[in-house]
Amino acid sequence: MAALAYNMGKREINHYFSVRSAKVLALVAVLLLAACHLASRRYRGNDSCEYLLSSGRFLGEKVWQPHSCMMHKYKISEAKNCLVDKHIAFIGDSRIRQLFYSFVKIINPQFKEEGNKHENIPFEDKVASVKVDFLWHPEVNGSMKQCIKVWTEDSIAKPHVIVAGAATWSIKIHNGSNEALSQYKMNITSIAPLLEKLAKTSDVYWVLQDPVYEDLLSENRKMITNEKIDAYNEAAVSILNSSTRNSKSNVKMFSVSKLIAQETIMESLDGLHLPESSRETSAMILMNVYCNKILKPVDGSCCQPRPPLTLIQKLAACFFTLSIIGYLIFYIIHRNAHRKNKPCTDLESGEEKKNIINAPVSPLETLLQSFCKLGLIMAYFYMCDRANLFMKENKFYTHSSFFIPIIYILVLGVFYNENTKETKVLNREQTDEWKGWMQLVILIYHISGASTFLPVYMHIRVLVAAYLFQTGYGHFSYFWIKGDFGIHRVCQVLFRLNFLVVVLCIVMDRPYQFYYFVPLVTVWFIIIYVTLALWPQIIQKKANGNCFWHFGLLLKLAFLLLFICFLAYSQGAFEKIFSLWPLSKCFELKGNVYEWWFRWRLDRYVFFHGMLFAFIYLALQKRQVLSEGKGEPLFSNKISNFLLFISVVSFLTYSIWASSCKNKAECNELHPSVSVVQILAFILIRNIPGYARSVYSSFFAWFGKISLELFICQYHIWLAADTRGILVLIPGNPMLNIIVSTFIFVCVAHEISQITNDLAQIIIPKDNSSLLKRLACIAAFFCGLLILSSIQDKSRD
Repeated sequence: MAALAYNMGKREINHYFSVRSAKVLALVAVLLLAACHLASRRYRGNDSCEYLLSSGRFLGEKVWQPHSCMMHKYKISEAKNCLVDKHIAFIGDSRIRQLFYSFVKIINPQFKEEGNKHENIPFEDKVASVKVDFLWHPEVNGSMKQCIKVWTEDSIAKPHVIVAGAATWSIKIHNGSNEALSQYKMNITSIAPLLEKLAKTSDVYWVLQDPVYEDLLSENRKMITNEKIDAYNEAAVSILNSSTRNSKSNVKMFSVSKLIAQETIMESLDGLHLPESSRETSAMILMNVYCNKILKPVDGSCCQPRPPLTLIQKLAACFFTLSIIGYLIFYIIHRNAHRKNKPCTDLESGEEKKNIINAPVSPLETLLQSFCKLGLIMAYFYMCDRANLFMKENKFYTHSSFFIPIIYILVLGVFYNENTKETKVLNREQTDEWKGWMQLVILIYHISGASTFLPVYMHIRVLVAAYLFQTGYGHFSYFWIKGDFGIHRVCQVLFRLNFLVVVLCIVMDRPYQFYYFVPLVTVWFIIIYVTLALWPQIIQKKANGNCFWHFGLLLKLAFLLLFICFLAYSQGAFEKIFSLWPLSKCFELKGNVYEWWFRWRLDRYVFFHGMLFAFIYLALQKRQVLSEGKGEPLFSNKISNFLLFISVVSFLTYSIWASSCKNKAECNELHPSVSVVQILAFILIRNIPGYARSVYSSFFAWFGKISLELFICQYHIWLAADTRGILVLIPGNPMLNIIVSTFIFVCVAHEISQITNDLAQIIIPKDNSSLLKRLACIAAFFCGLLILSSIQDKSRD
């Protein structure tokens, strides 16, 4: 009854809500969201610096999240590189002095807070040629005015950045009197034109006063109340914003520290000065405001302008635009022709006569339609991760943000289960299921920022290795059984693997190695193909006639293992090979191939393990050692129980080891050799019991069929800033945002999978002569792409 109810419910859902209708809904959602964000940008302004300086919230205890953009955490080298030959001046009271110390410690963490607090404090890094000064002016008065006035004179070198602010001393000295507030207004009115003049050539920030924790204030500071501070802040904002007529003030209000203080002032030691973590956050915000537009860090989207379009991107935009126009023209012509050939009514009999039979869809129409859809999808990619239309946020890991979604998808996966068509080990449904749940776990891992938690990181590394294991297993099985080493098969595989990545490299202006998983799978496929296709070609049919060929194949695999070991332990040789042009254009990242070497070395044995497992399994299957009937255990009961016990123990042992690792470097060193333990343990646990082989999760299998597209698309339309952050389509509601962005993301990945399949049939024909002509065109295309890329690189340099 339960199964009947499930099947009826599934048919009912499919009747009213298909994949096609889901994609239409996703398209409508994208258009509405784009319109809303565009209207919001026009109404509220498009300057993310204002959001960085004025709004945000805490993610957890110490992680600050600006509104709508991502904040980069600057390292010492980055800070020095940004501030080389720069002079930064902090002018104000003890709170500004705190901010000065925190800012300097980004450049030099060993700088100590010592000396007379009520005097000027200089800092200079002569190697980096960075100068940062604190000027003690605790009140907005004539002394501060004179200091600022000196900088306005043409003969004096001006600081590149000026950070000023004061008020609490005025409240304290004058016992919070209204006369002191009036004098403060007069004084700030007199220095406002000077600050505005400086702001034309320097970055000038006025720091609004942070709230105090009145219960902790000493007796001589009791007059400093939050009510008084608010009054002084209102005066400063009103006067500085109205210092210029008919235009916006160039003096920027640093008001975000108020929000930070509201959350952290309770941790203050004296009720007046902020705790160190809050000061560090404010200093890092200042660093982001100034340096993001200079260094352009990927995970620092605040204060960054939209990157200019490259020549290749412009050409791609023209190509997709022409494809859309071409398809619309083709569609209109086809529709008009269809209307002319509509069935006409016979006046005598009253019956319809069909003039023509519906013609099949032409390859040209499929080609134009595919590129038309792909162009619209690429426009969405660009809007999400390059155009600064949608918002971005930093990741923040908590155990609940990772494990709760894992439990949720596990329940869904178990609920949607069906019987398999065949009960062989690693049958198609089972491998799709395996890819599907692994991909979903990897997606949750990426969006939750779980890489900071080492046990989770190590288990995800096993999932990536398992995906590569499957690839080695699948390709070896195909070549071993089919013996098809033809060029058509190779081109089909390479096209399906690389098509989306090549398009994204063009549209998103990213190197091929950036999408590291596809180069990894591509290179290993070529290695497997070359290993098996080289003379002598040994396939199952040939080996069945003479067992000697089995030893020949094992010898081939042994040479492959030696080759892998040589490259793994010869970094210099590896880098020389892949630094050769044009390979260097594909495998370099940030000017070298170290990242590629690291990725390749991390899972260097797992492809070999997959090939070896396929060989052993197919040999046992051929000799009928395995019982693969429905409901039957894979081996005899005793052997099956023993292997299951060993597998469970091995699986848990690996998890215990992964959870006890000290650091990533140690774990990564052992990972290539031990990851296969958990992979094989899972395969045996999943396949030894007959009932386990007979069912699979259709929910996971559906995602498994588009796992490659999901992995690649997440870079730009689910995550953001090239996976460093999270895309925010619906601000203020994280749960709803994840639901909507995930829905659109999955629909896009599924559509791209269909487009790739359609184009593969057209671009990679079965006829060898036609295929060679297409390959020549593809080679010419890549030659042109390499030339244009070289021209771009020279212009950037």
